[in-house]
Amino acid sequence: MYIIPFWTARKTAENLPAKAYHPLEYQSSFASPEFGIPKGGVSMIQLIRYHETPVGPYDELVFCPGSFEYPVEGKDGKKSTKKAMRVTRIYVSQKYTCWNGRKTWNLPKHLAHFDWTDHPDGTSEIKVFPHDHHPHGGEAAYDPTEARPGSTTKPFFQCTIRPVRLLPSLPVSSAWLRRLGFDFTLVQPPLPEGGRASQGELPGTEEWVALSDFQQSSRRCSLAWGDFAQDGEGEVEGGSAEFWPGLGRSGLVVKLDRGEADFGEGVRWPTPRALL
Repeated sequence: MYIIPFWTARKTAENLPAKAYHPLEYQSSFASPEFGIPKGGVSMIQLIRYHETPVGPYDELVFCPGSFEYPVEGKDGKKSTKKAMRVTRIYVSQKYTCWNGRKTWNLPKHLAHFDWTDHPDGTSEIKVFPHDHHPHGGEAAYDPTEARPGSTTKPFFQCTIRPVRLLPSLPVSSAWLRRLGFDFTLVQPPLPEGGRASQGELPGTEEWVALSDFQQSSRRCSLAWGDFAQDGEGEVEGGSAEFWPGLGRSGLVVKLDRGEADFGEGVRWPTPRALL
């Protein structure tokens, strides 16, 4: 697991770049102000190679642009708000985890090809190519059938990660950080269905899901240095060589070698009646 932390400023959160969402979710209530107002703050990108899961091995890119203020309904029927982190976009390399992640945890997964190269010196080069874009790129070229593996030569995200060898590796667990007061709870709104998905891998959901007991841990946690410069000319999302405001062109990366992840069951509740 590679965890890339960064900060999303409030000004950026007030007008999130389009790449924060996949077009399917962006055009639905998932990205609407009624279902959550972006507040920014502590954010992260995660790149993970799962070697063992109930649905087999796969690669994953997770994008979490900070916290969102979301609606809740009290026992008296009155509407109020709470705040929690939210994953807004995920790419995975396998259709079974795509379906399962959406249906079980409201995680907005979509399919992509991962070009993951590990070098003898410990450096990793990673590129993520979505299955849902045409070769010329841009959100206007979005293909809702998700049936176009290899359709683009420009990655949605790319990075090079090099180990920092001067520091030792140590055991770490997100459970320890929770005891220190860090709250990594994810609250995910219902997802829209991708009805034209060629493999039926984009189910929709109706309830909200809160993931407060998921854990990530490793006996060998170390620091690395990441180069996050993007290929700005003709890339899938268009724009500049900087992937996200606040991420920068380079920065520290937390590496969890041979890590373990457990997402738990999650807590579900219906959409507040005032929003139906």
